[in-house]
Amino acid sequence: MPDLWQKYKAAWIALGVILVGAMMSVIVVPEDEQAVVIRGGKPVRVYNAFDPKADFGQTDAGVHWRIPGYERVQRIDKRLLSVDMQSQQVLSTDQQRLNVDAYARYRIIDPIKMVQAAGTTDRVTMQLEPILSSVVRQELGKRTFSSLLTAERGEAMANIRDLLDREAHEYGAQVVDVRIKRADLPEGALASAFTRMEAARQEEAKTITAKGQRDAQIIRADAEAQAAKIYADAYGKDPGFYDFYRAMQSYRVSFAKDQGAKTFLLSPDNAYLKHFRQP
Repeated sequence: MPDLWQKYKAAWIALGVILVGAMMSVIVVPEDEQAVVIRGGKPVRVYNAFDPKADFGQTDAGVHWRIPGYERVQRIDKRLLSVDMQSQQVLSTDQQRLNVDAYARYRIIDPIKMVQAAGTTDRVTMQLEPILSSVVRQELGKRTFSSLLTAERGEAMANIRDLLDREAHEYGAQVVDVRIKRADLPEGALASAFTRMEAARQEEAKTITAKGQRDAQIIRADAEAQAAKIYADAYGKDPGFYDFYRAMQSYRVSFAKDQGAKTFLLSPDNAYLKHFRQP
């Protein structure tokens, strides 16, 4: 065996160098990664690049090659990545200060552009975080606190996603979704907000009540005027009968049995008793 080694020493060394070089040249790219080959500090090609139409197992994942020592490989996650915004206060249009906490999901769709613009996905996340905070303040600052409790919240999220996505394309990324984890009033502000809402509802109730009373008075006055006109038109056709009818009504009230014992001292020729003297 020592003779064999001494005899083929150069060949064994060459074979070892070839094996080491081959192992260093091999790149195994899994399905969930993109591999960017960088030569002289510049990205030159991509293995297993993101393709939304490619089915699982039909991508460029697998074994690839590079020139060791001359080319290096940077691996980039193909899965969704997260940007978490630190909780901030946002002033709504109804002057409510809201504690807002949001997050975004994005993926790298142009790895070469990402390497050139940011270098790593961690730096992309760091660049997108202040942009997310800015667009959240910009969008929620246009809306009221109550609108965030309705379906309008979904519209706000879509606008934030579109604004952030335009900025993310500068880093070779695509924003897939944006969600608000919480949008609450600060401690102590909730009670004051309910107080203001209650006062506003009470003022609205008073306004509605006053308007109803005004309308009722108008309706009552119109009805009384219409009734007076009907009475005038009806009794105006026979004034004598009207005078007799009103006198009979007065006698009924004055001489009713339920009024108790009464004594009237009237002159026989009093005008009030004129109908008693008539045949």
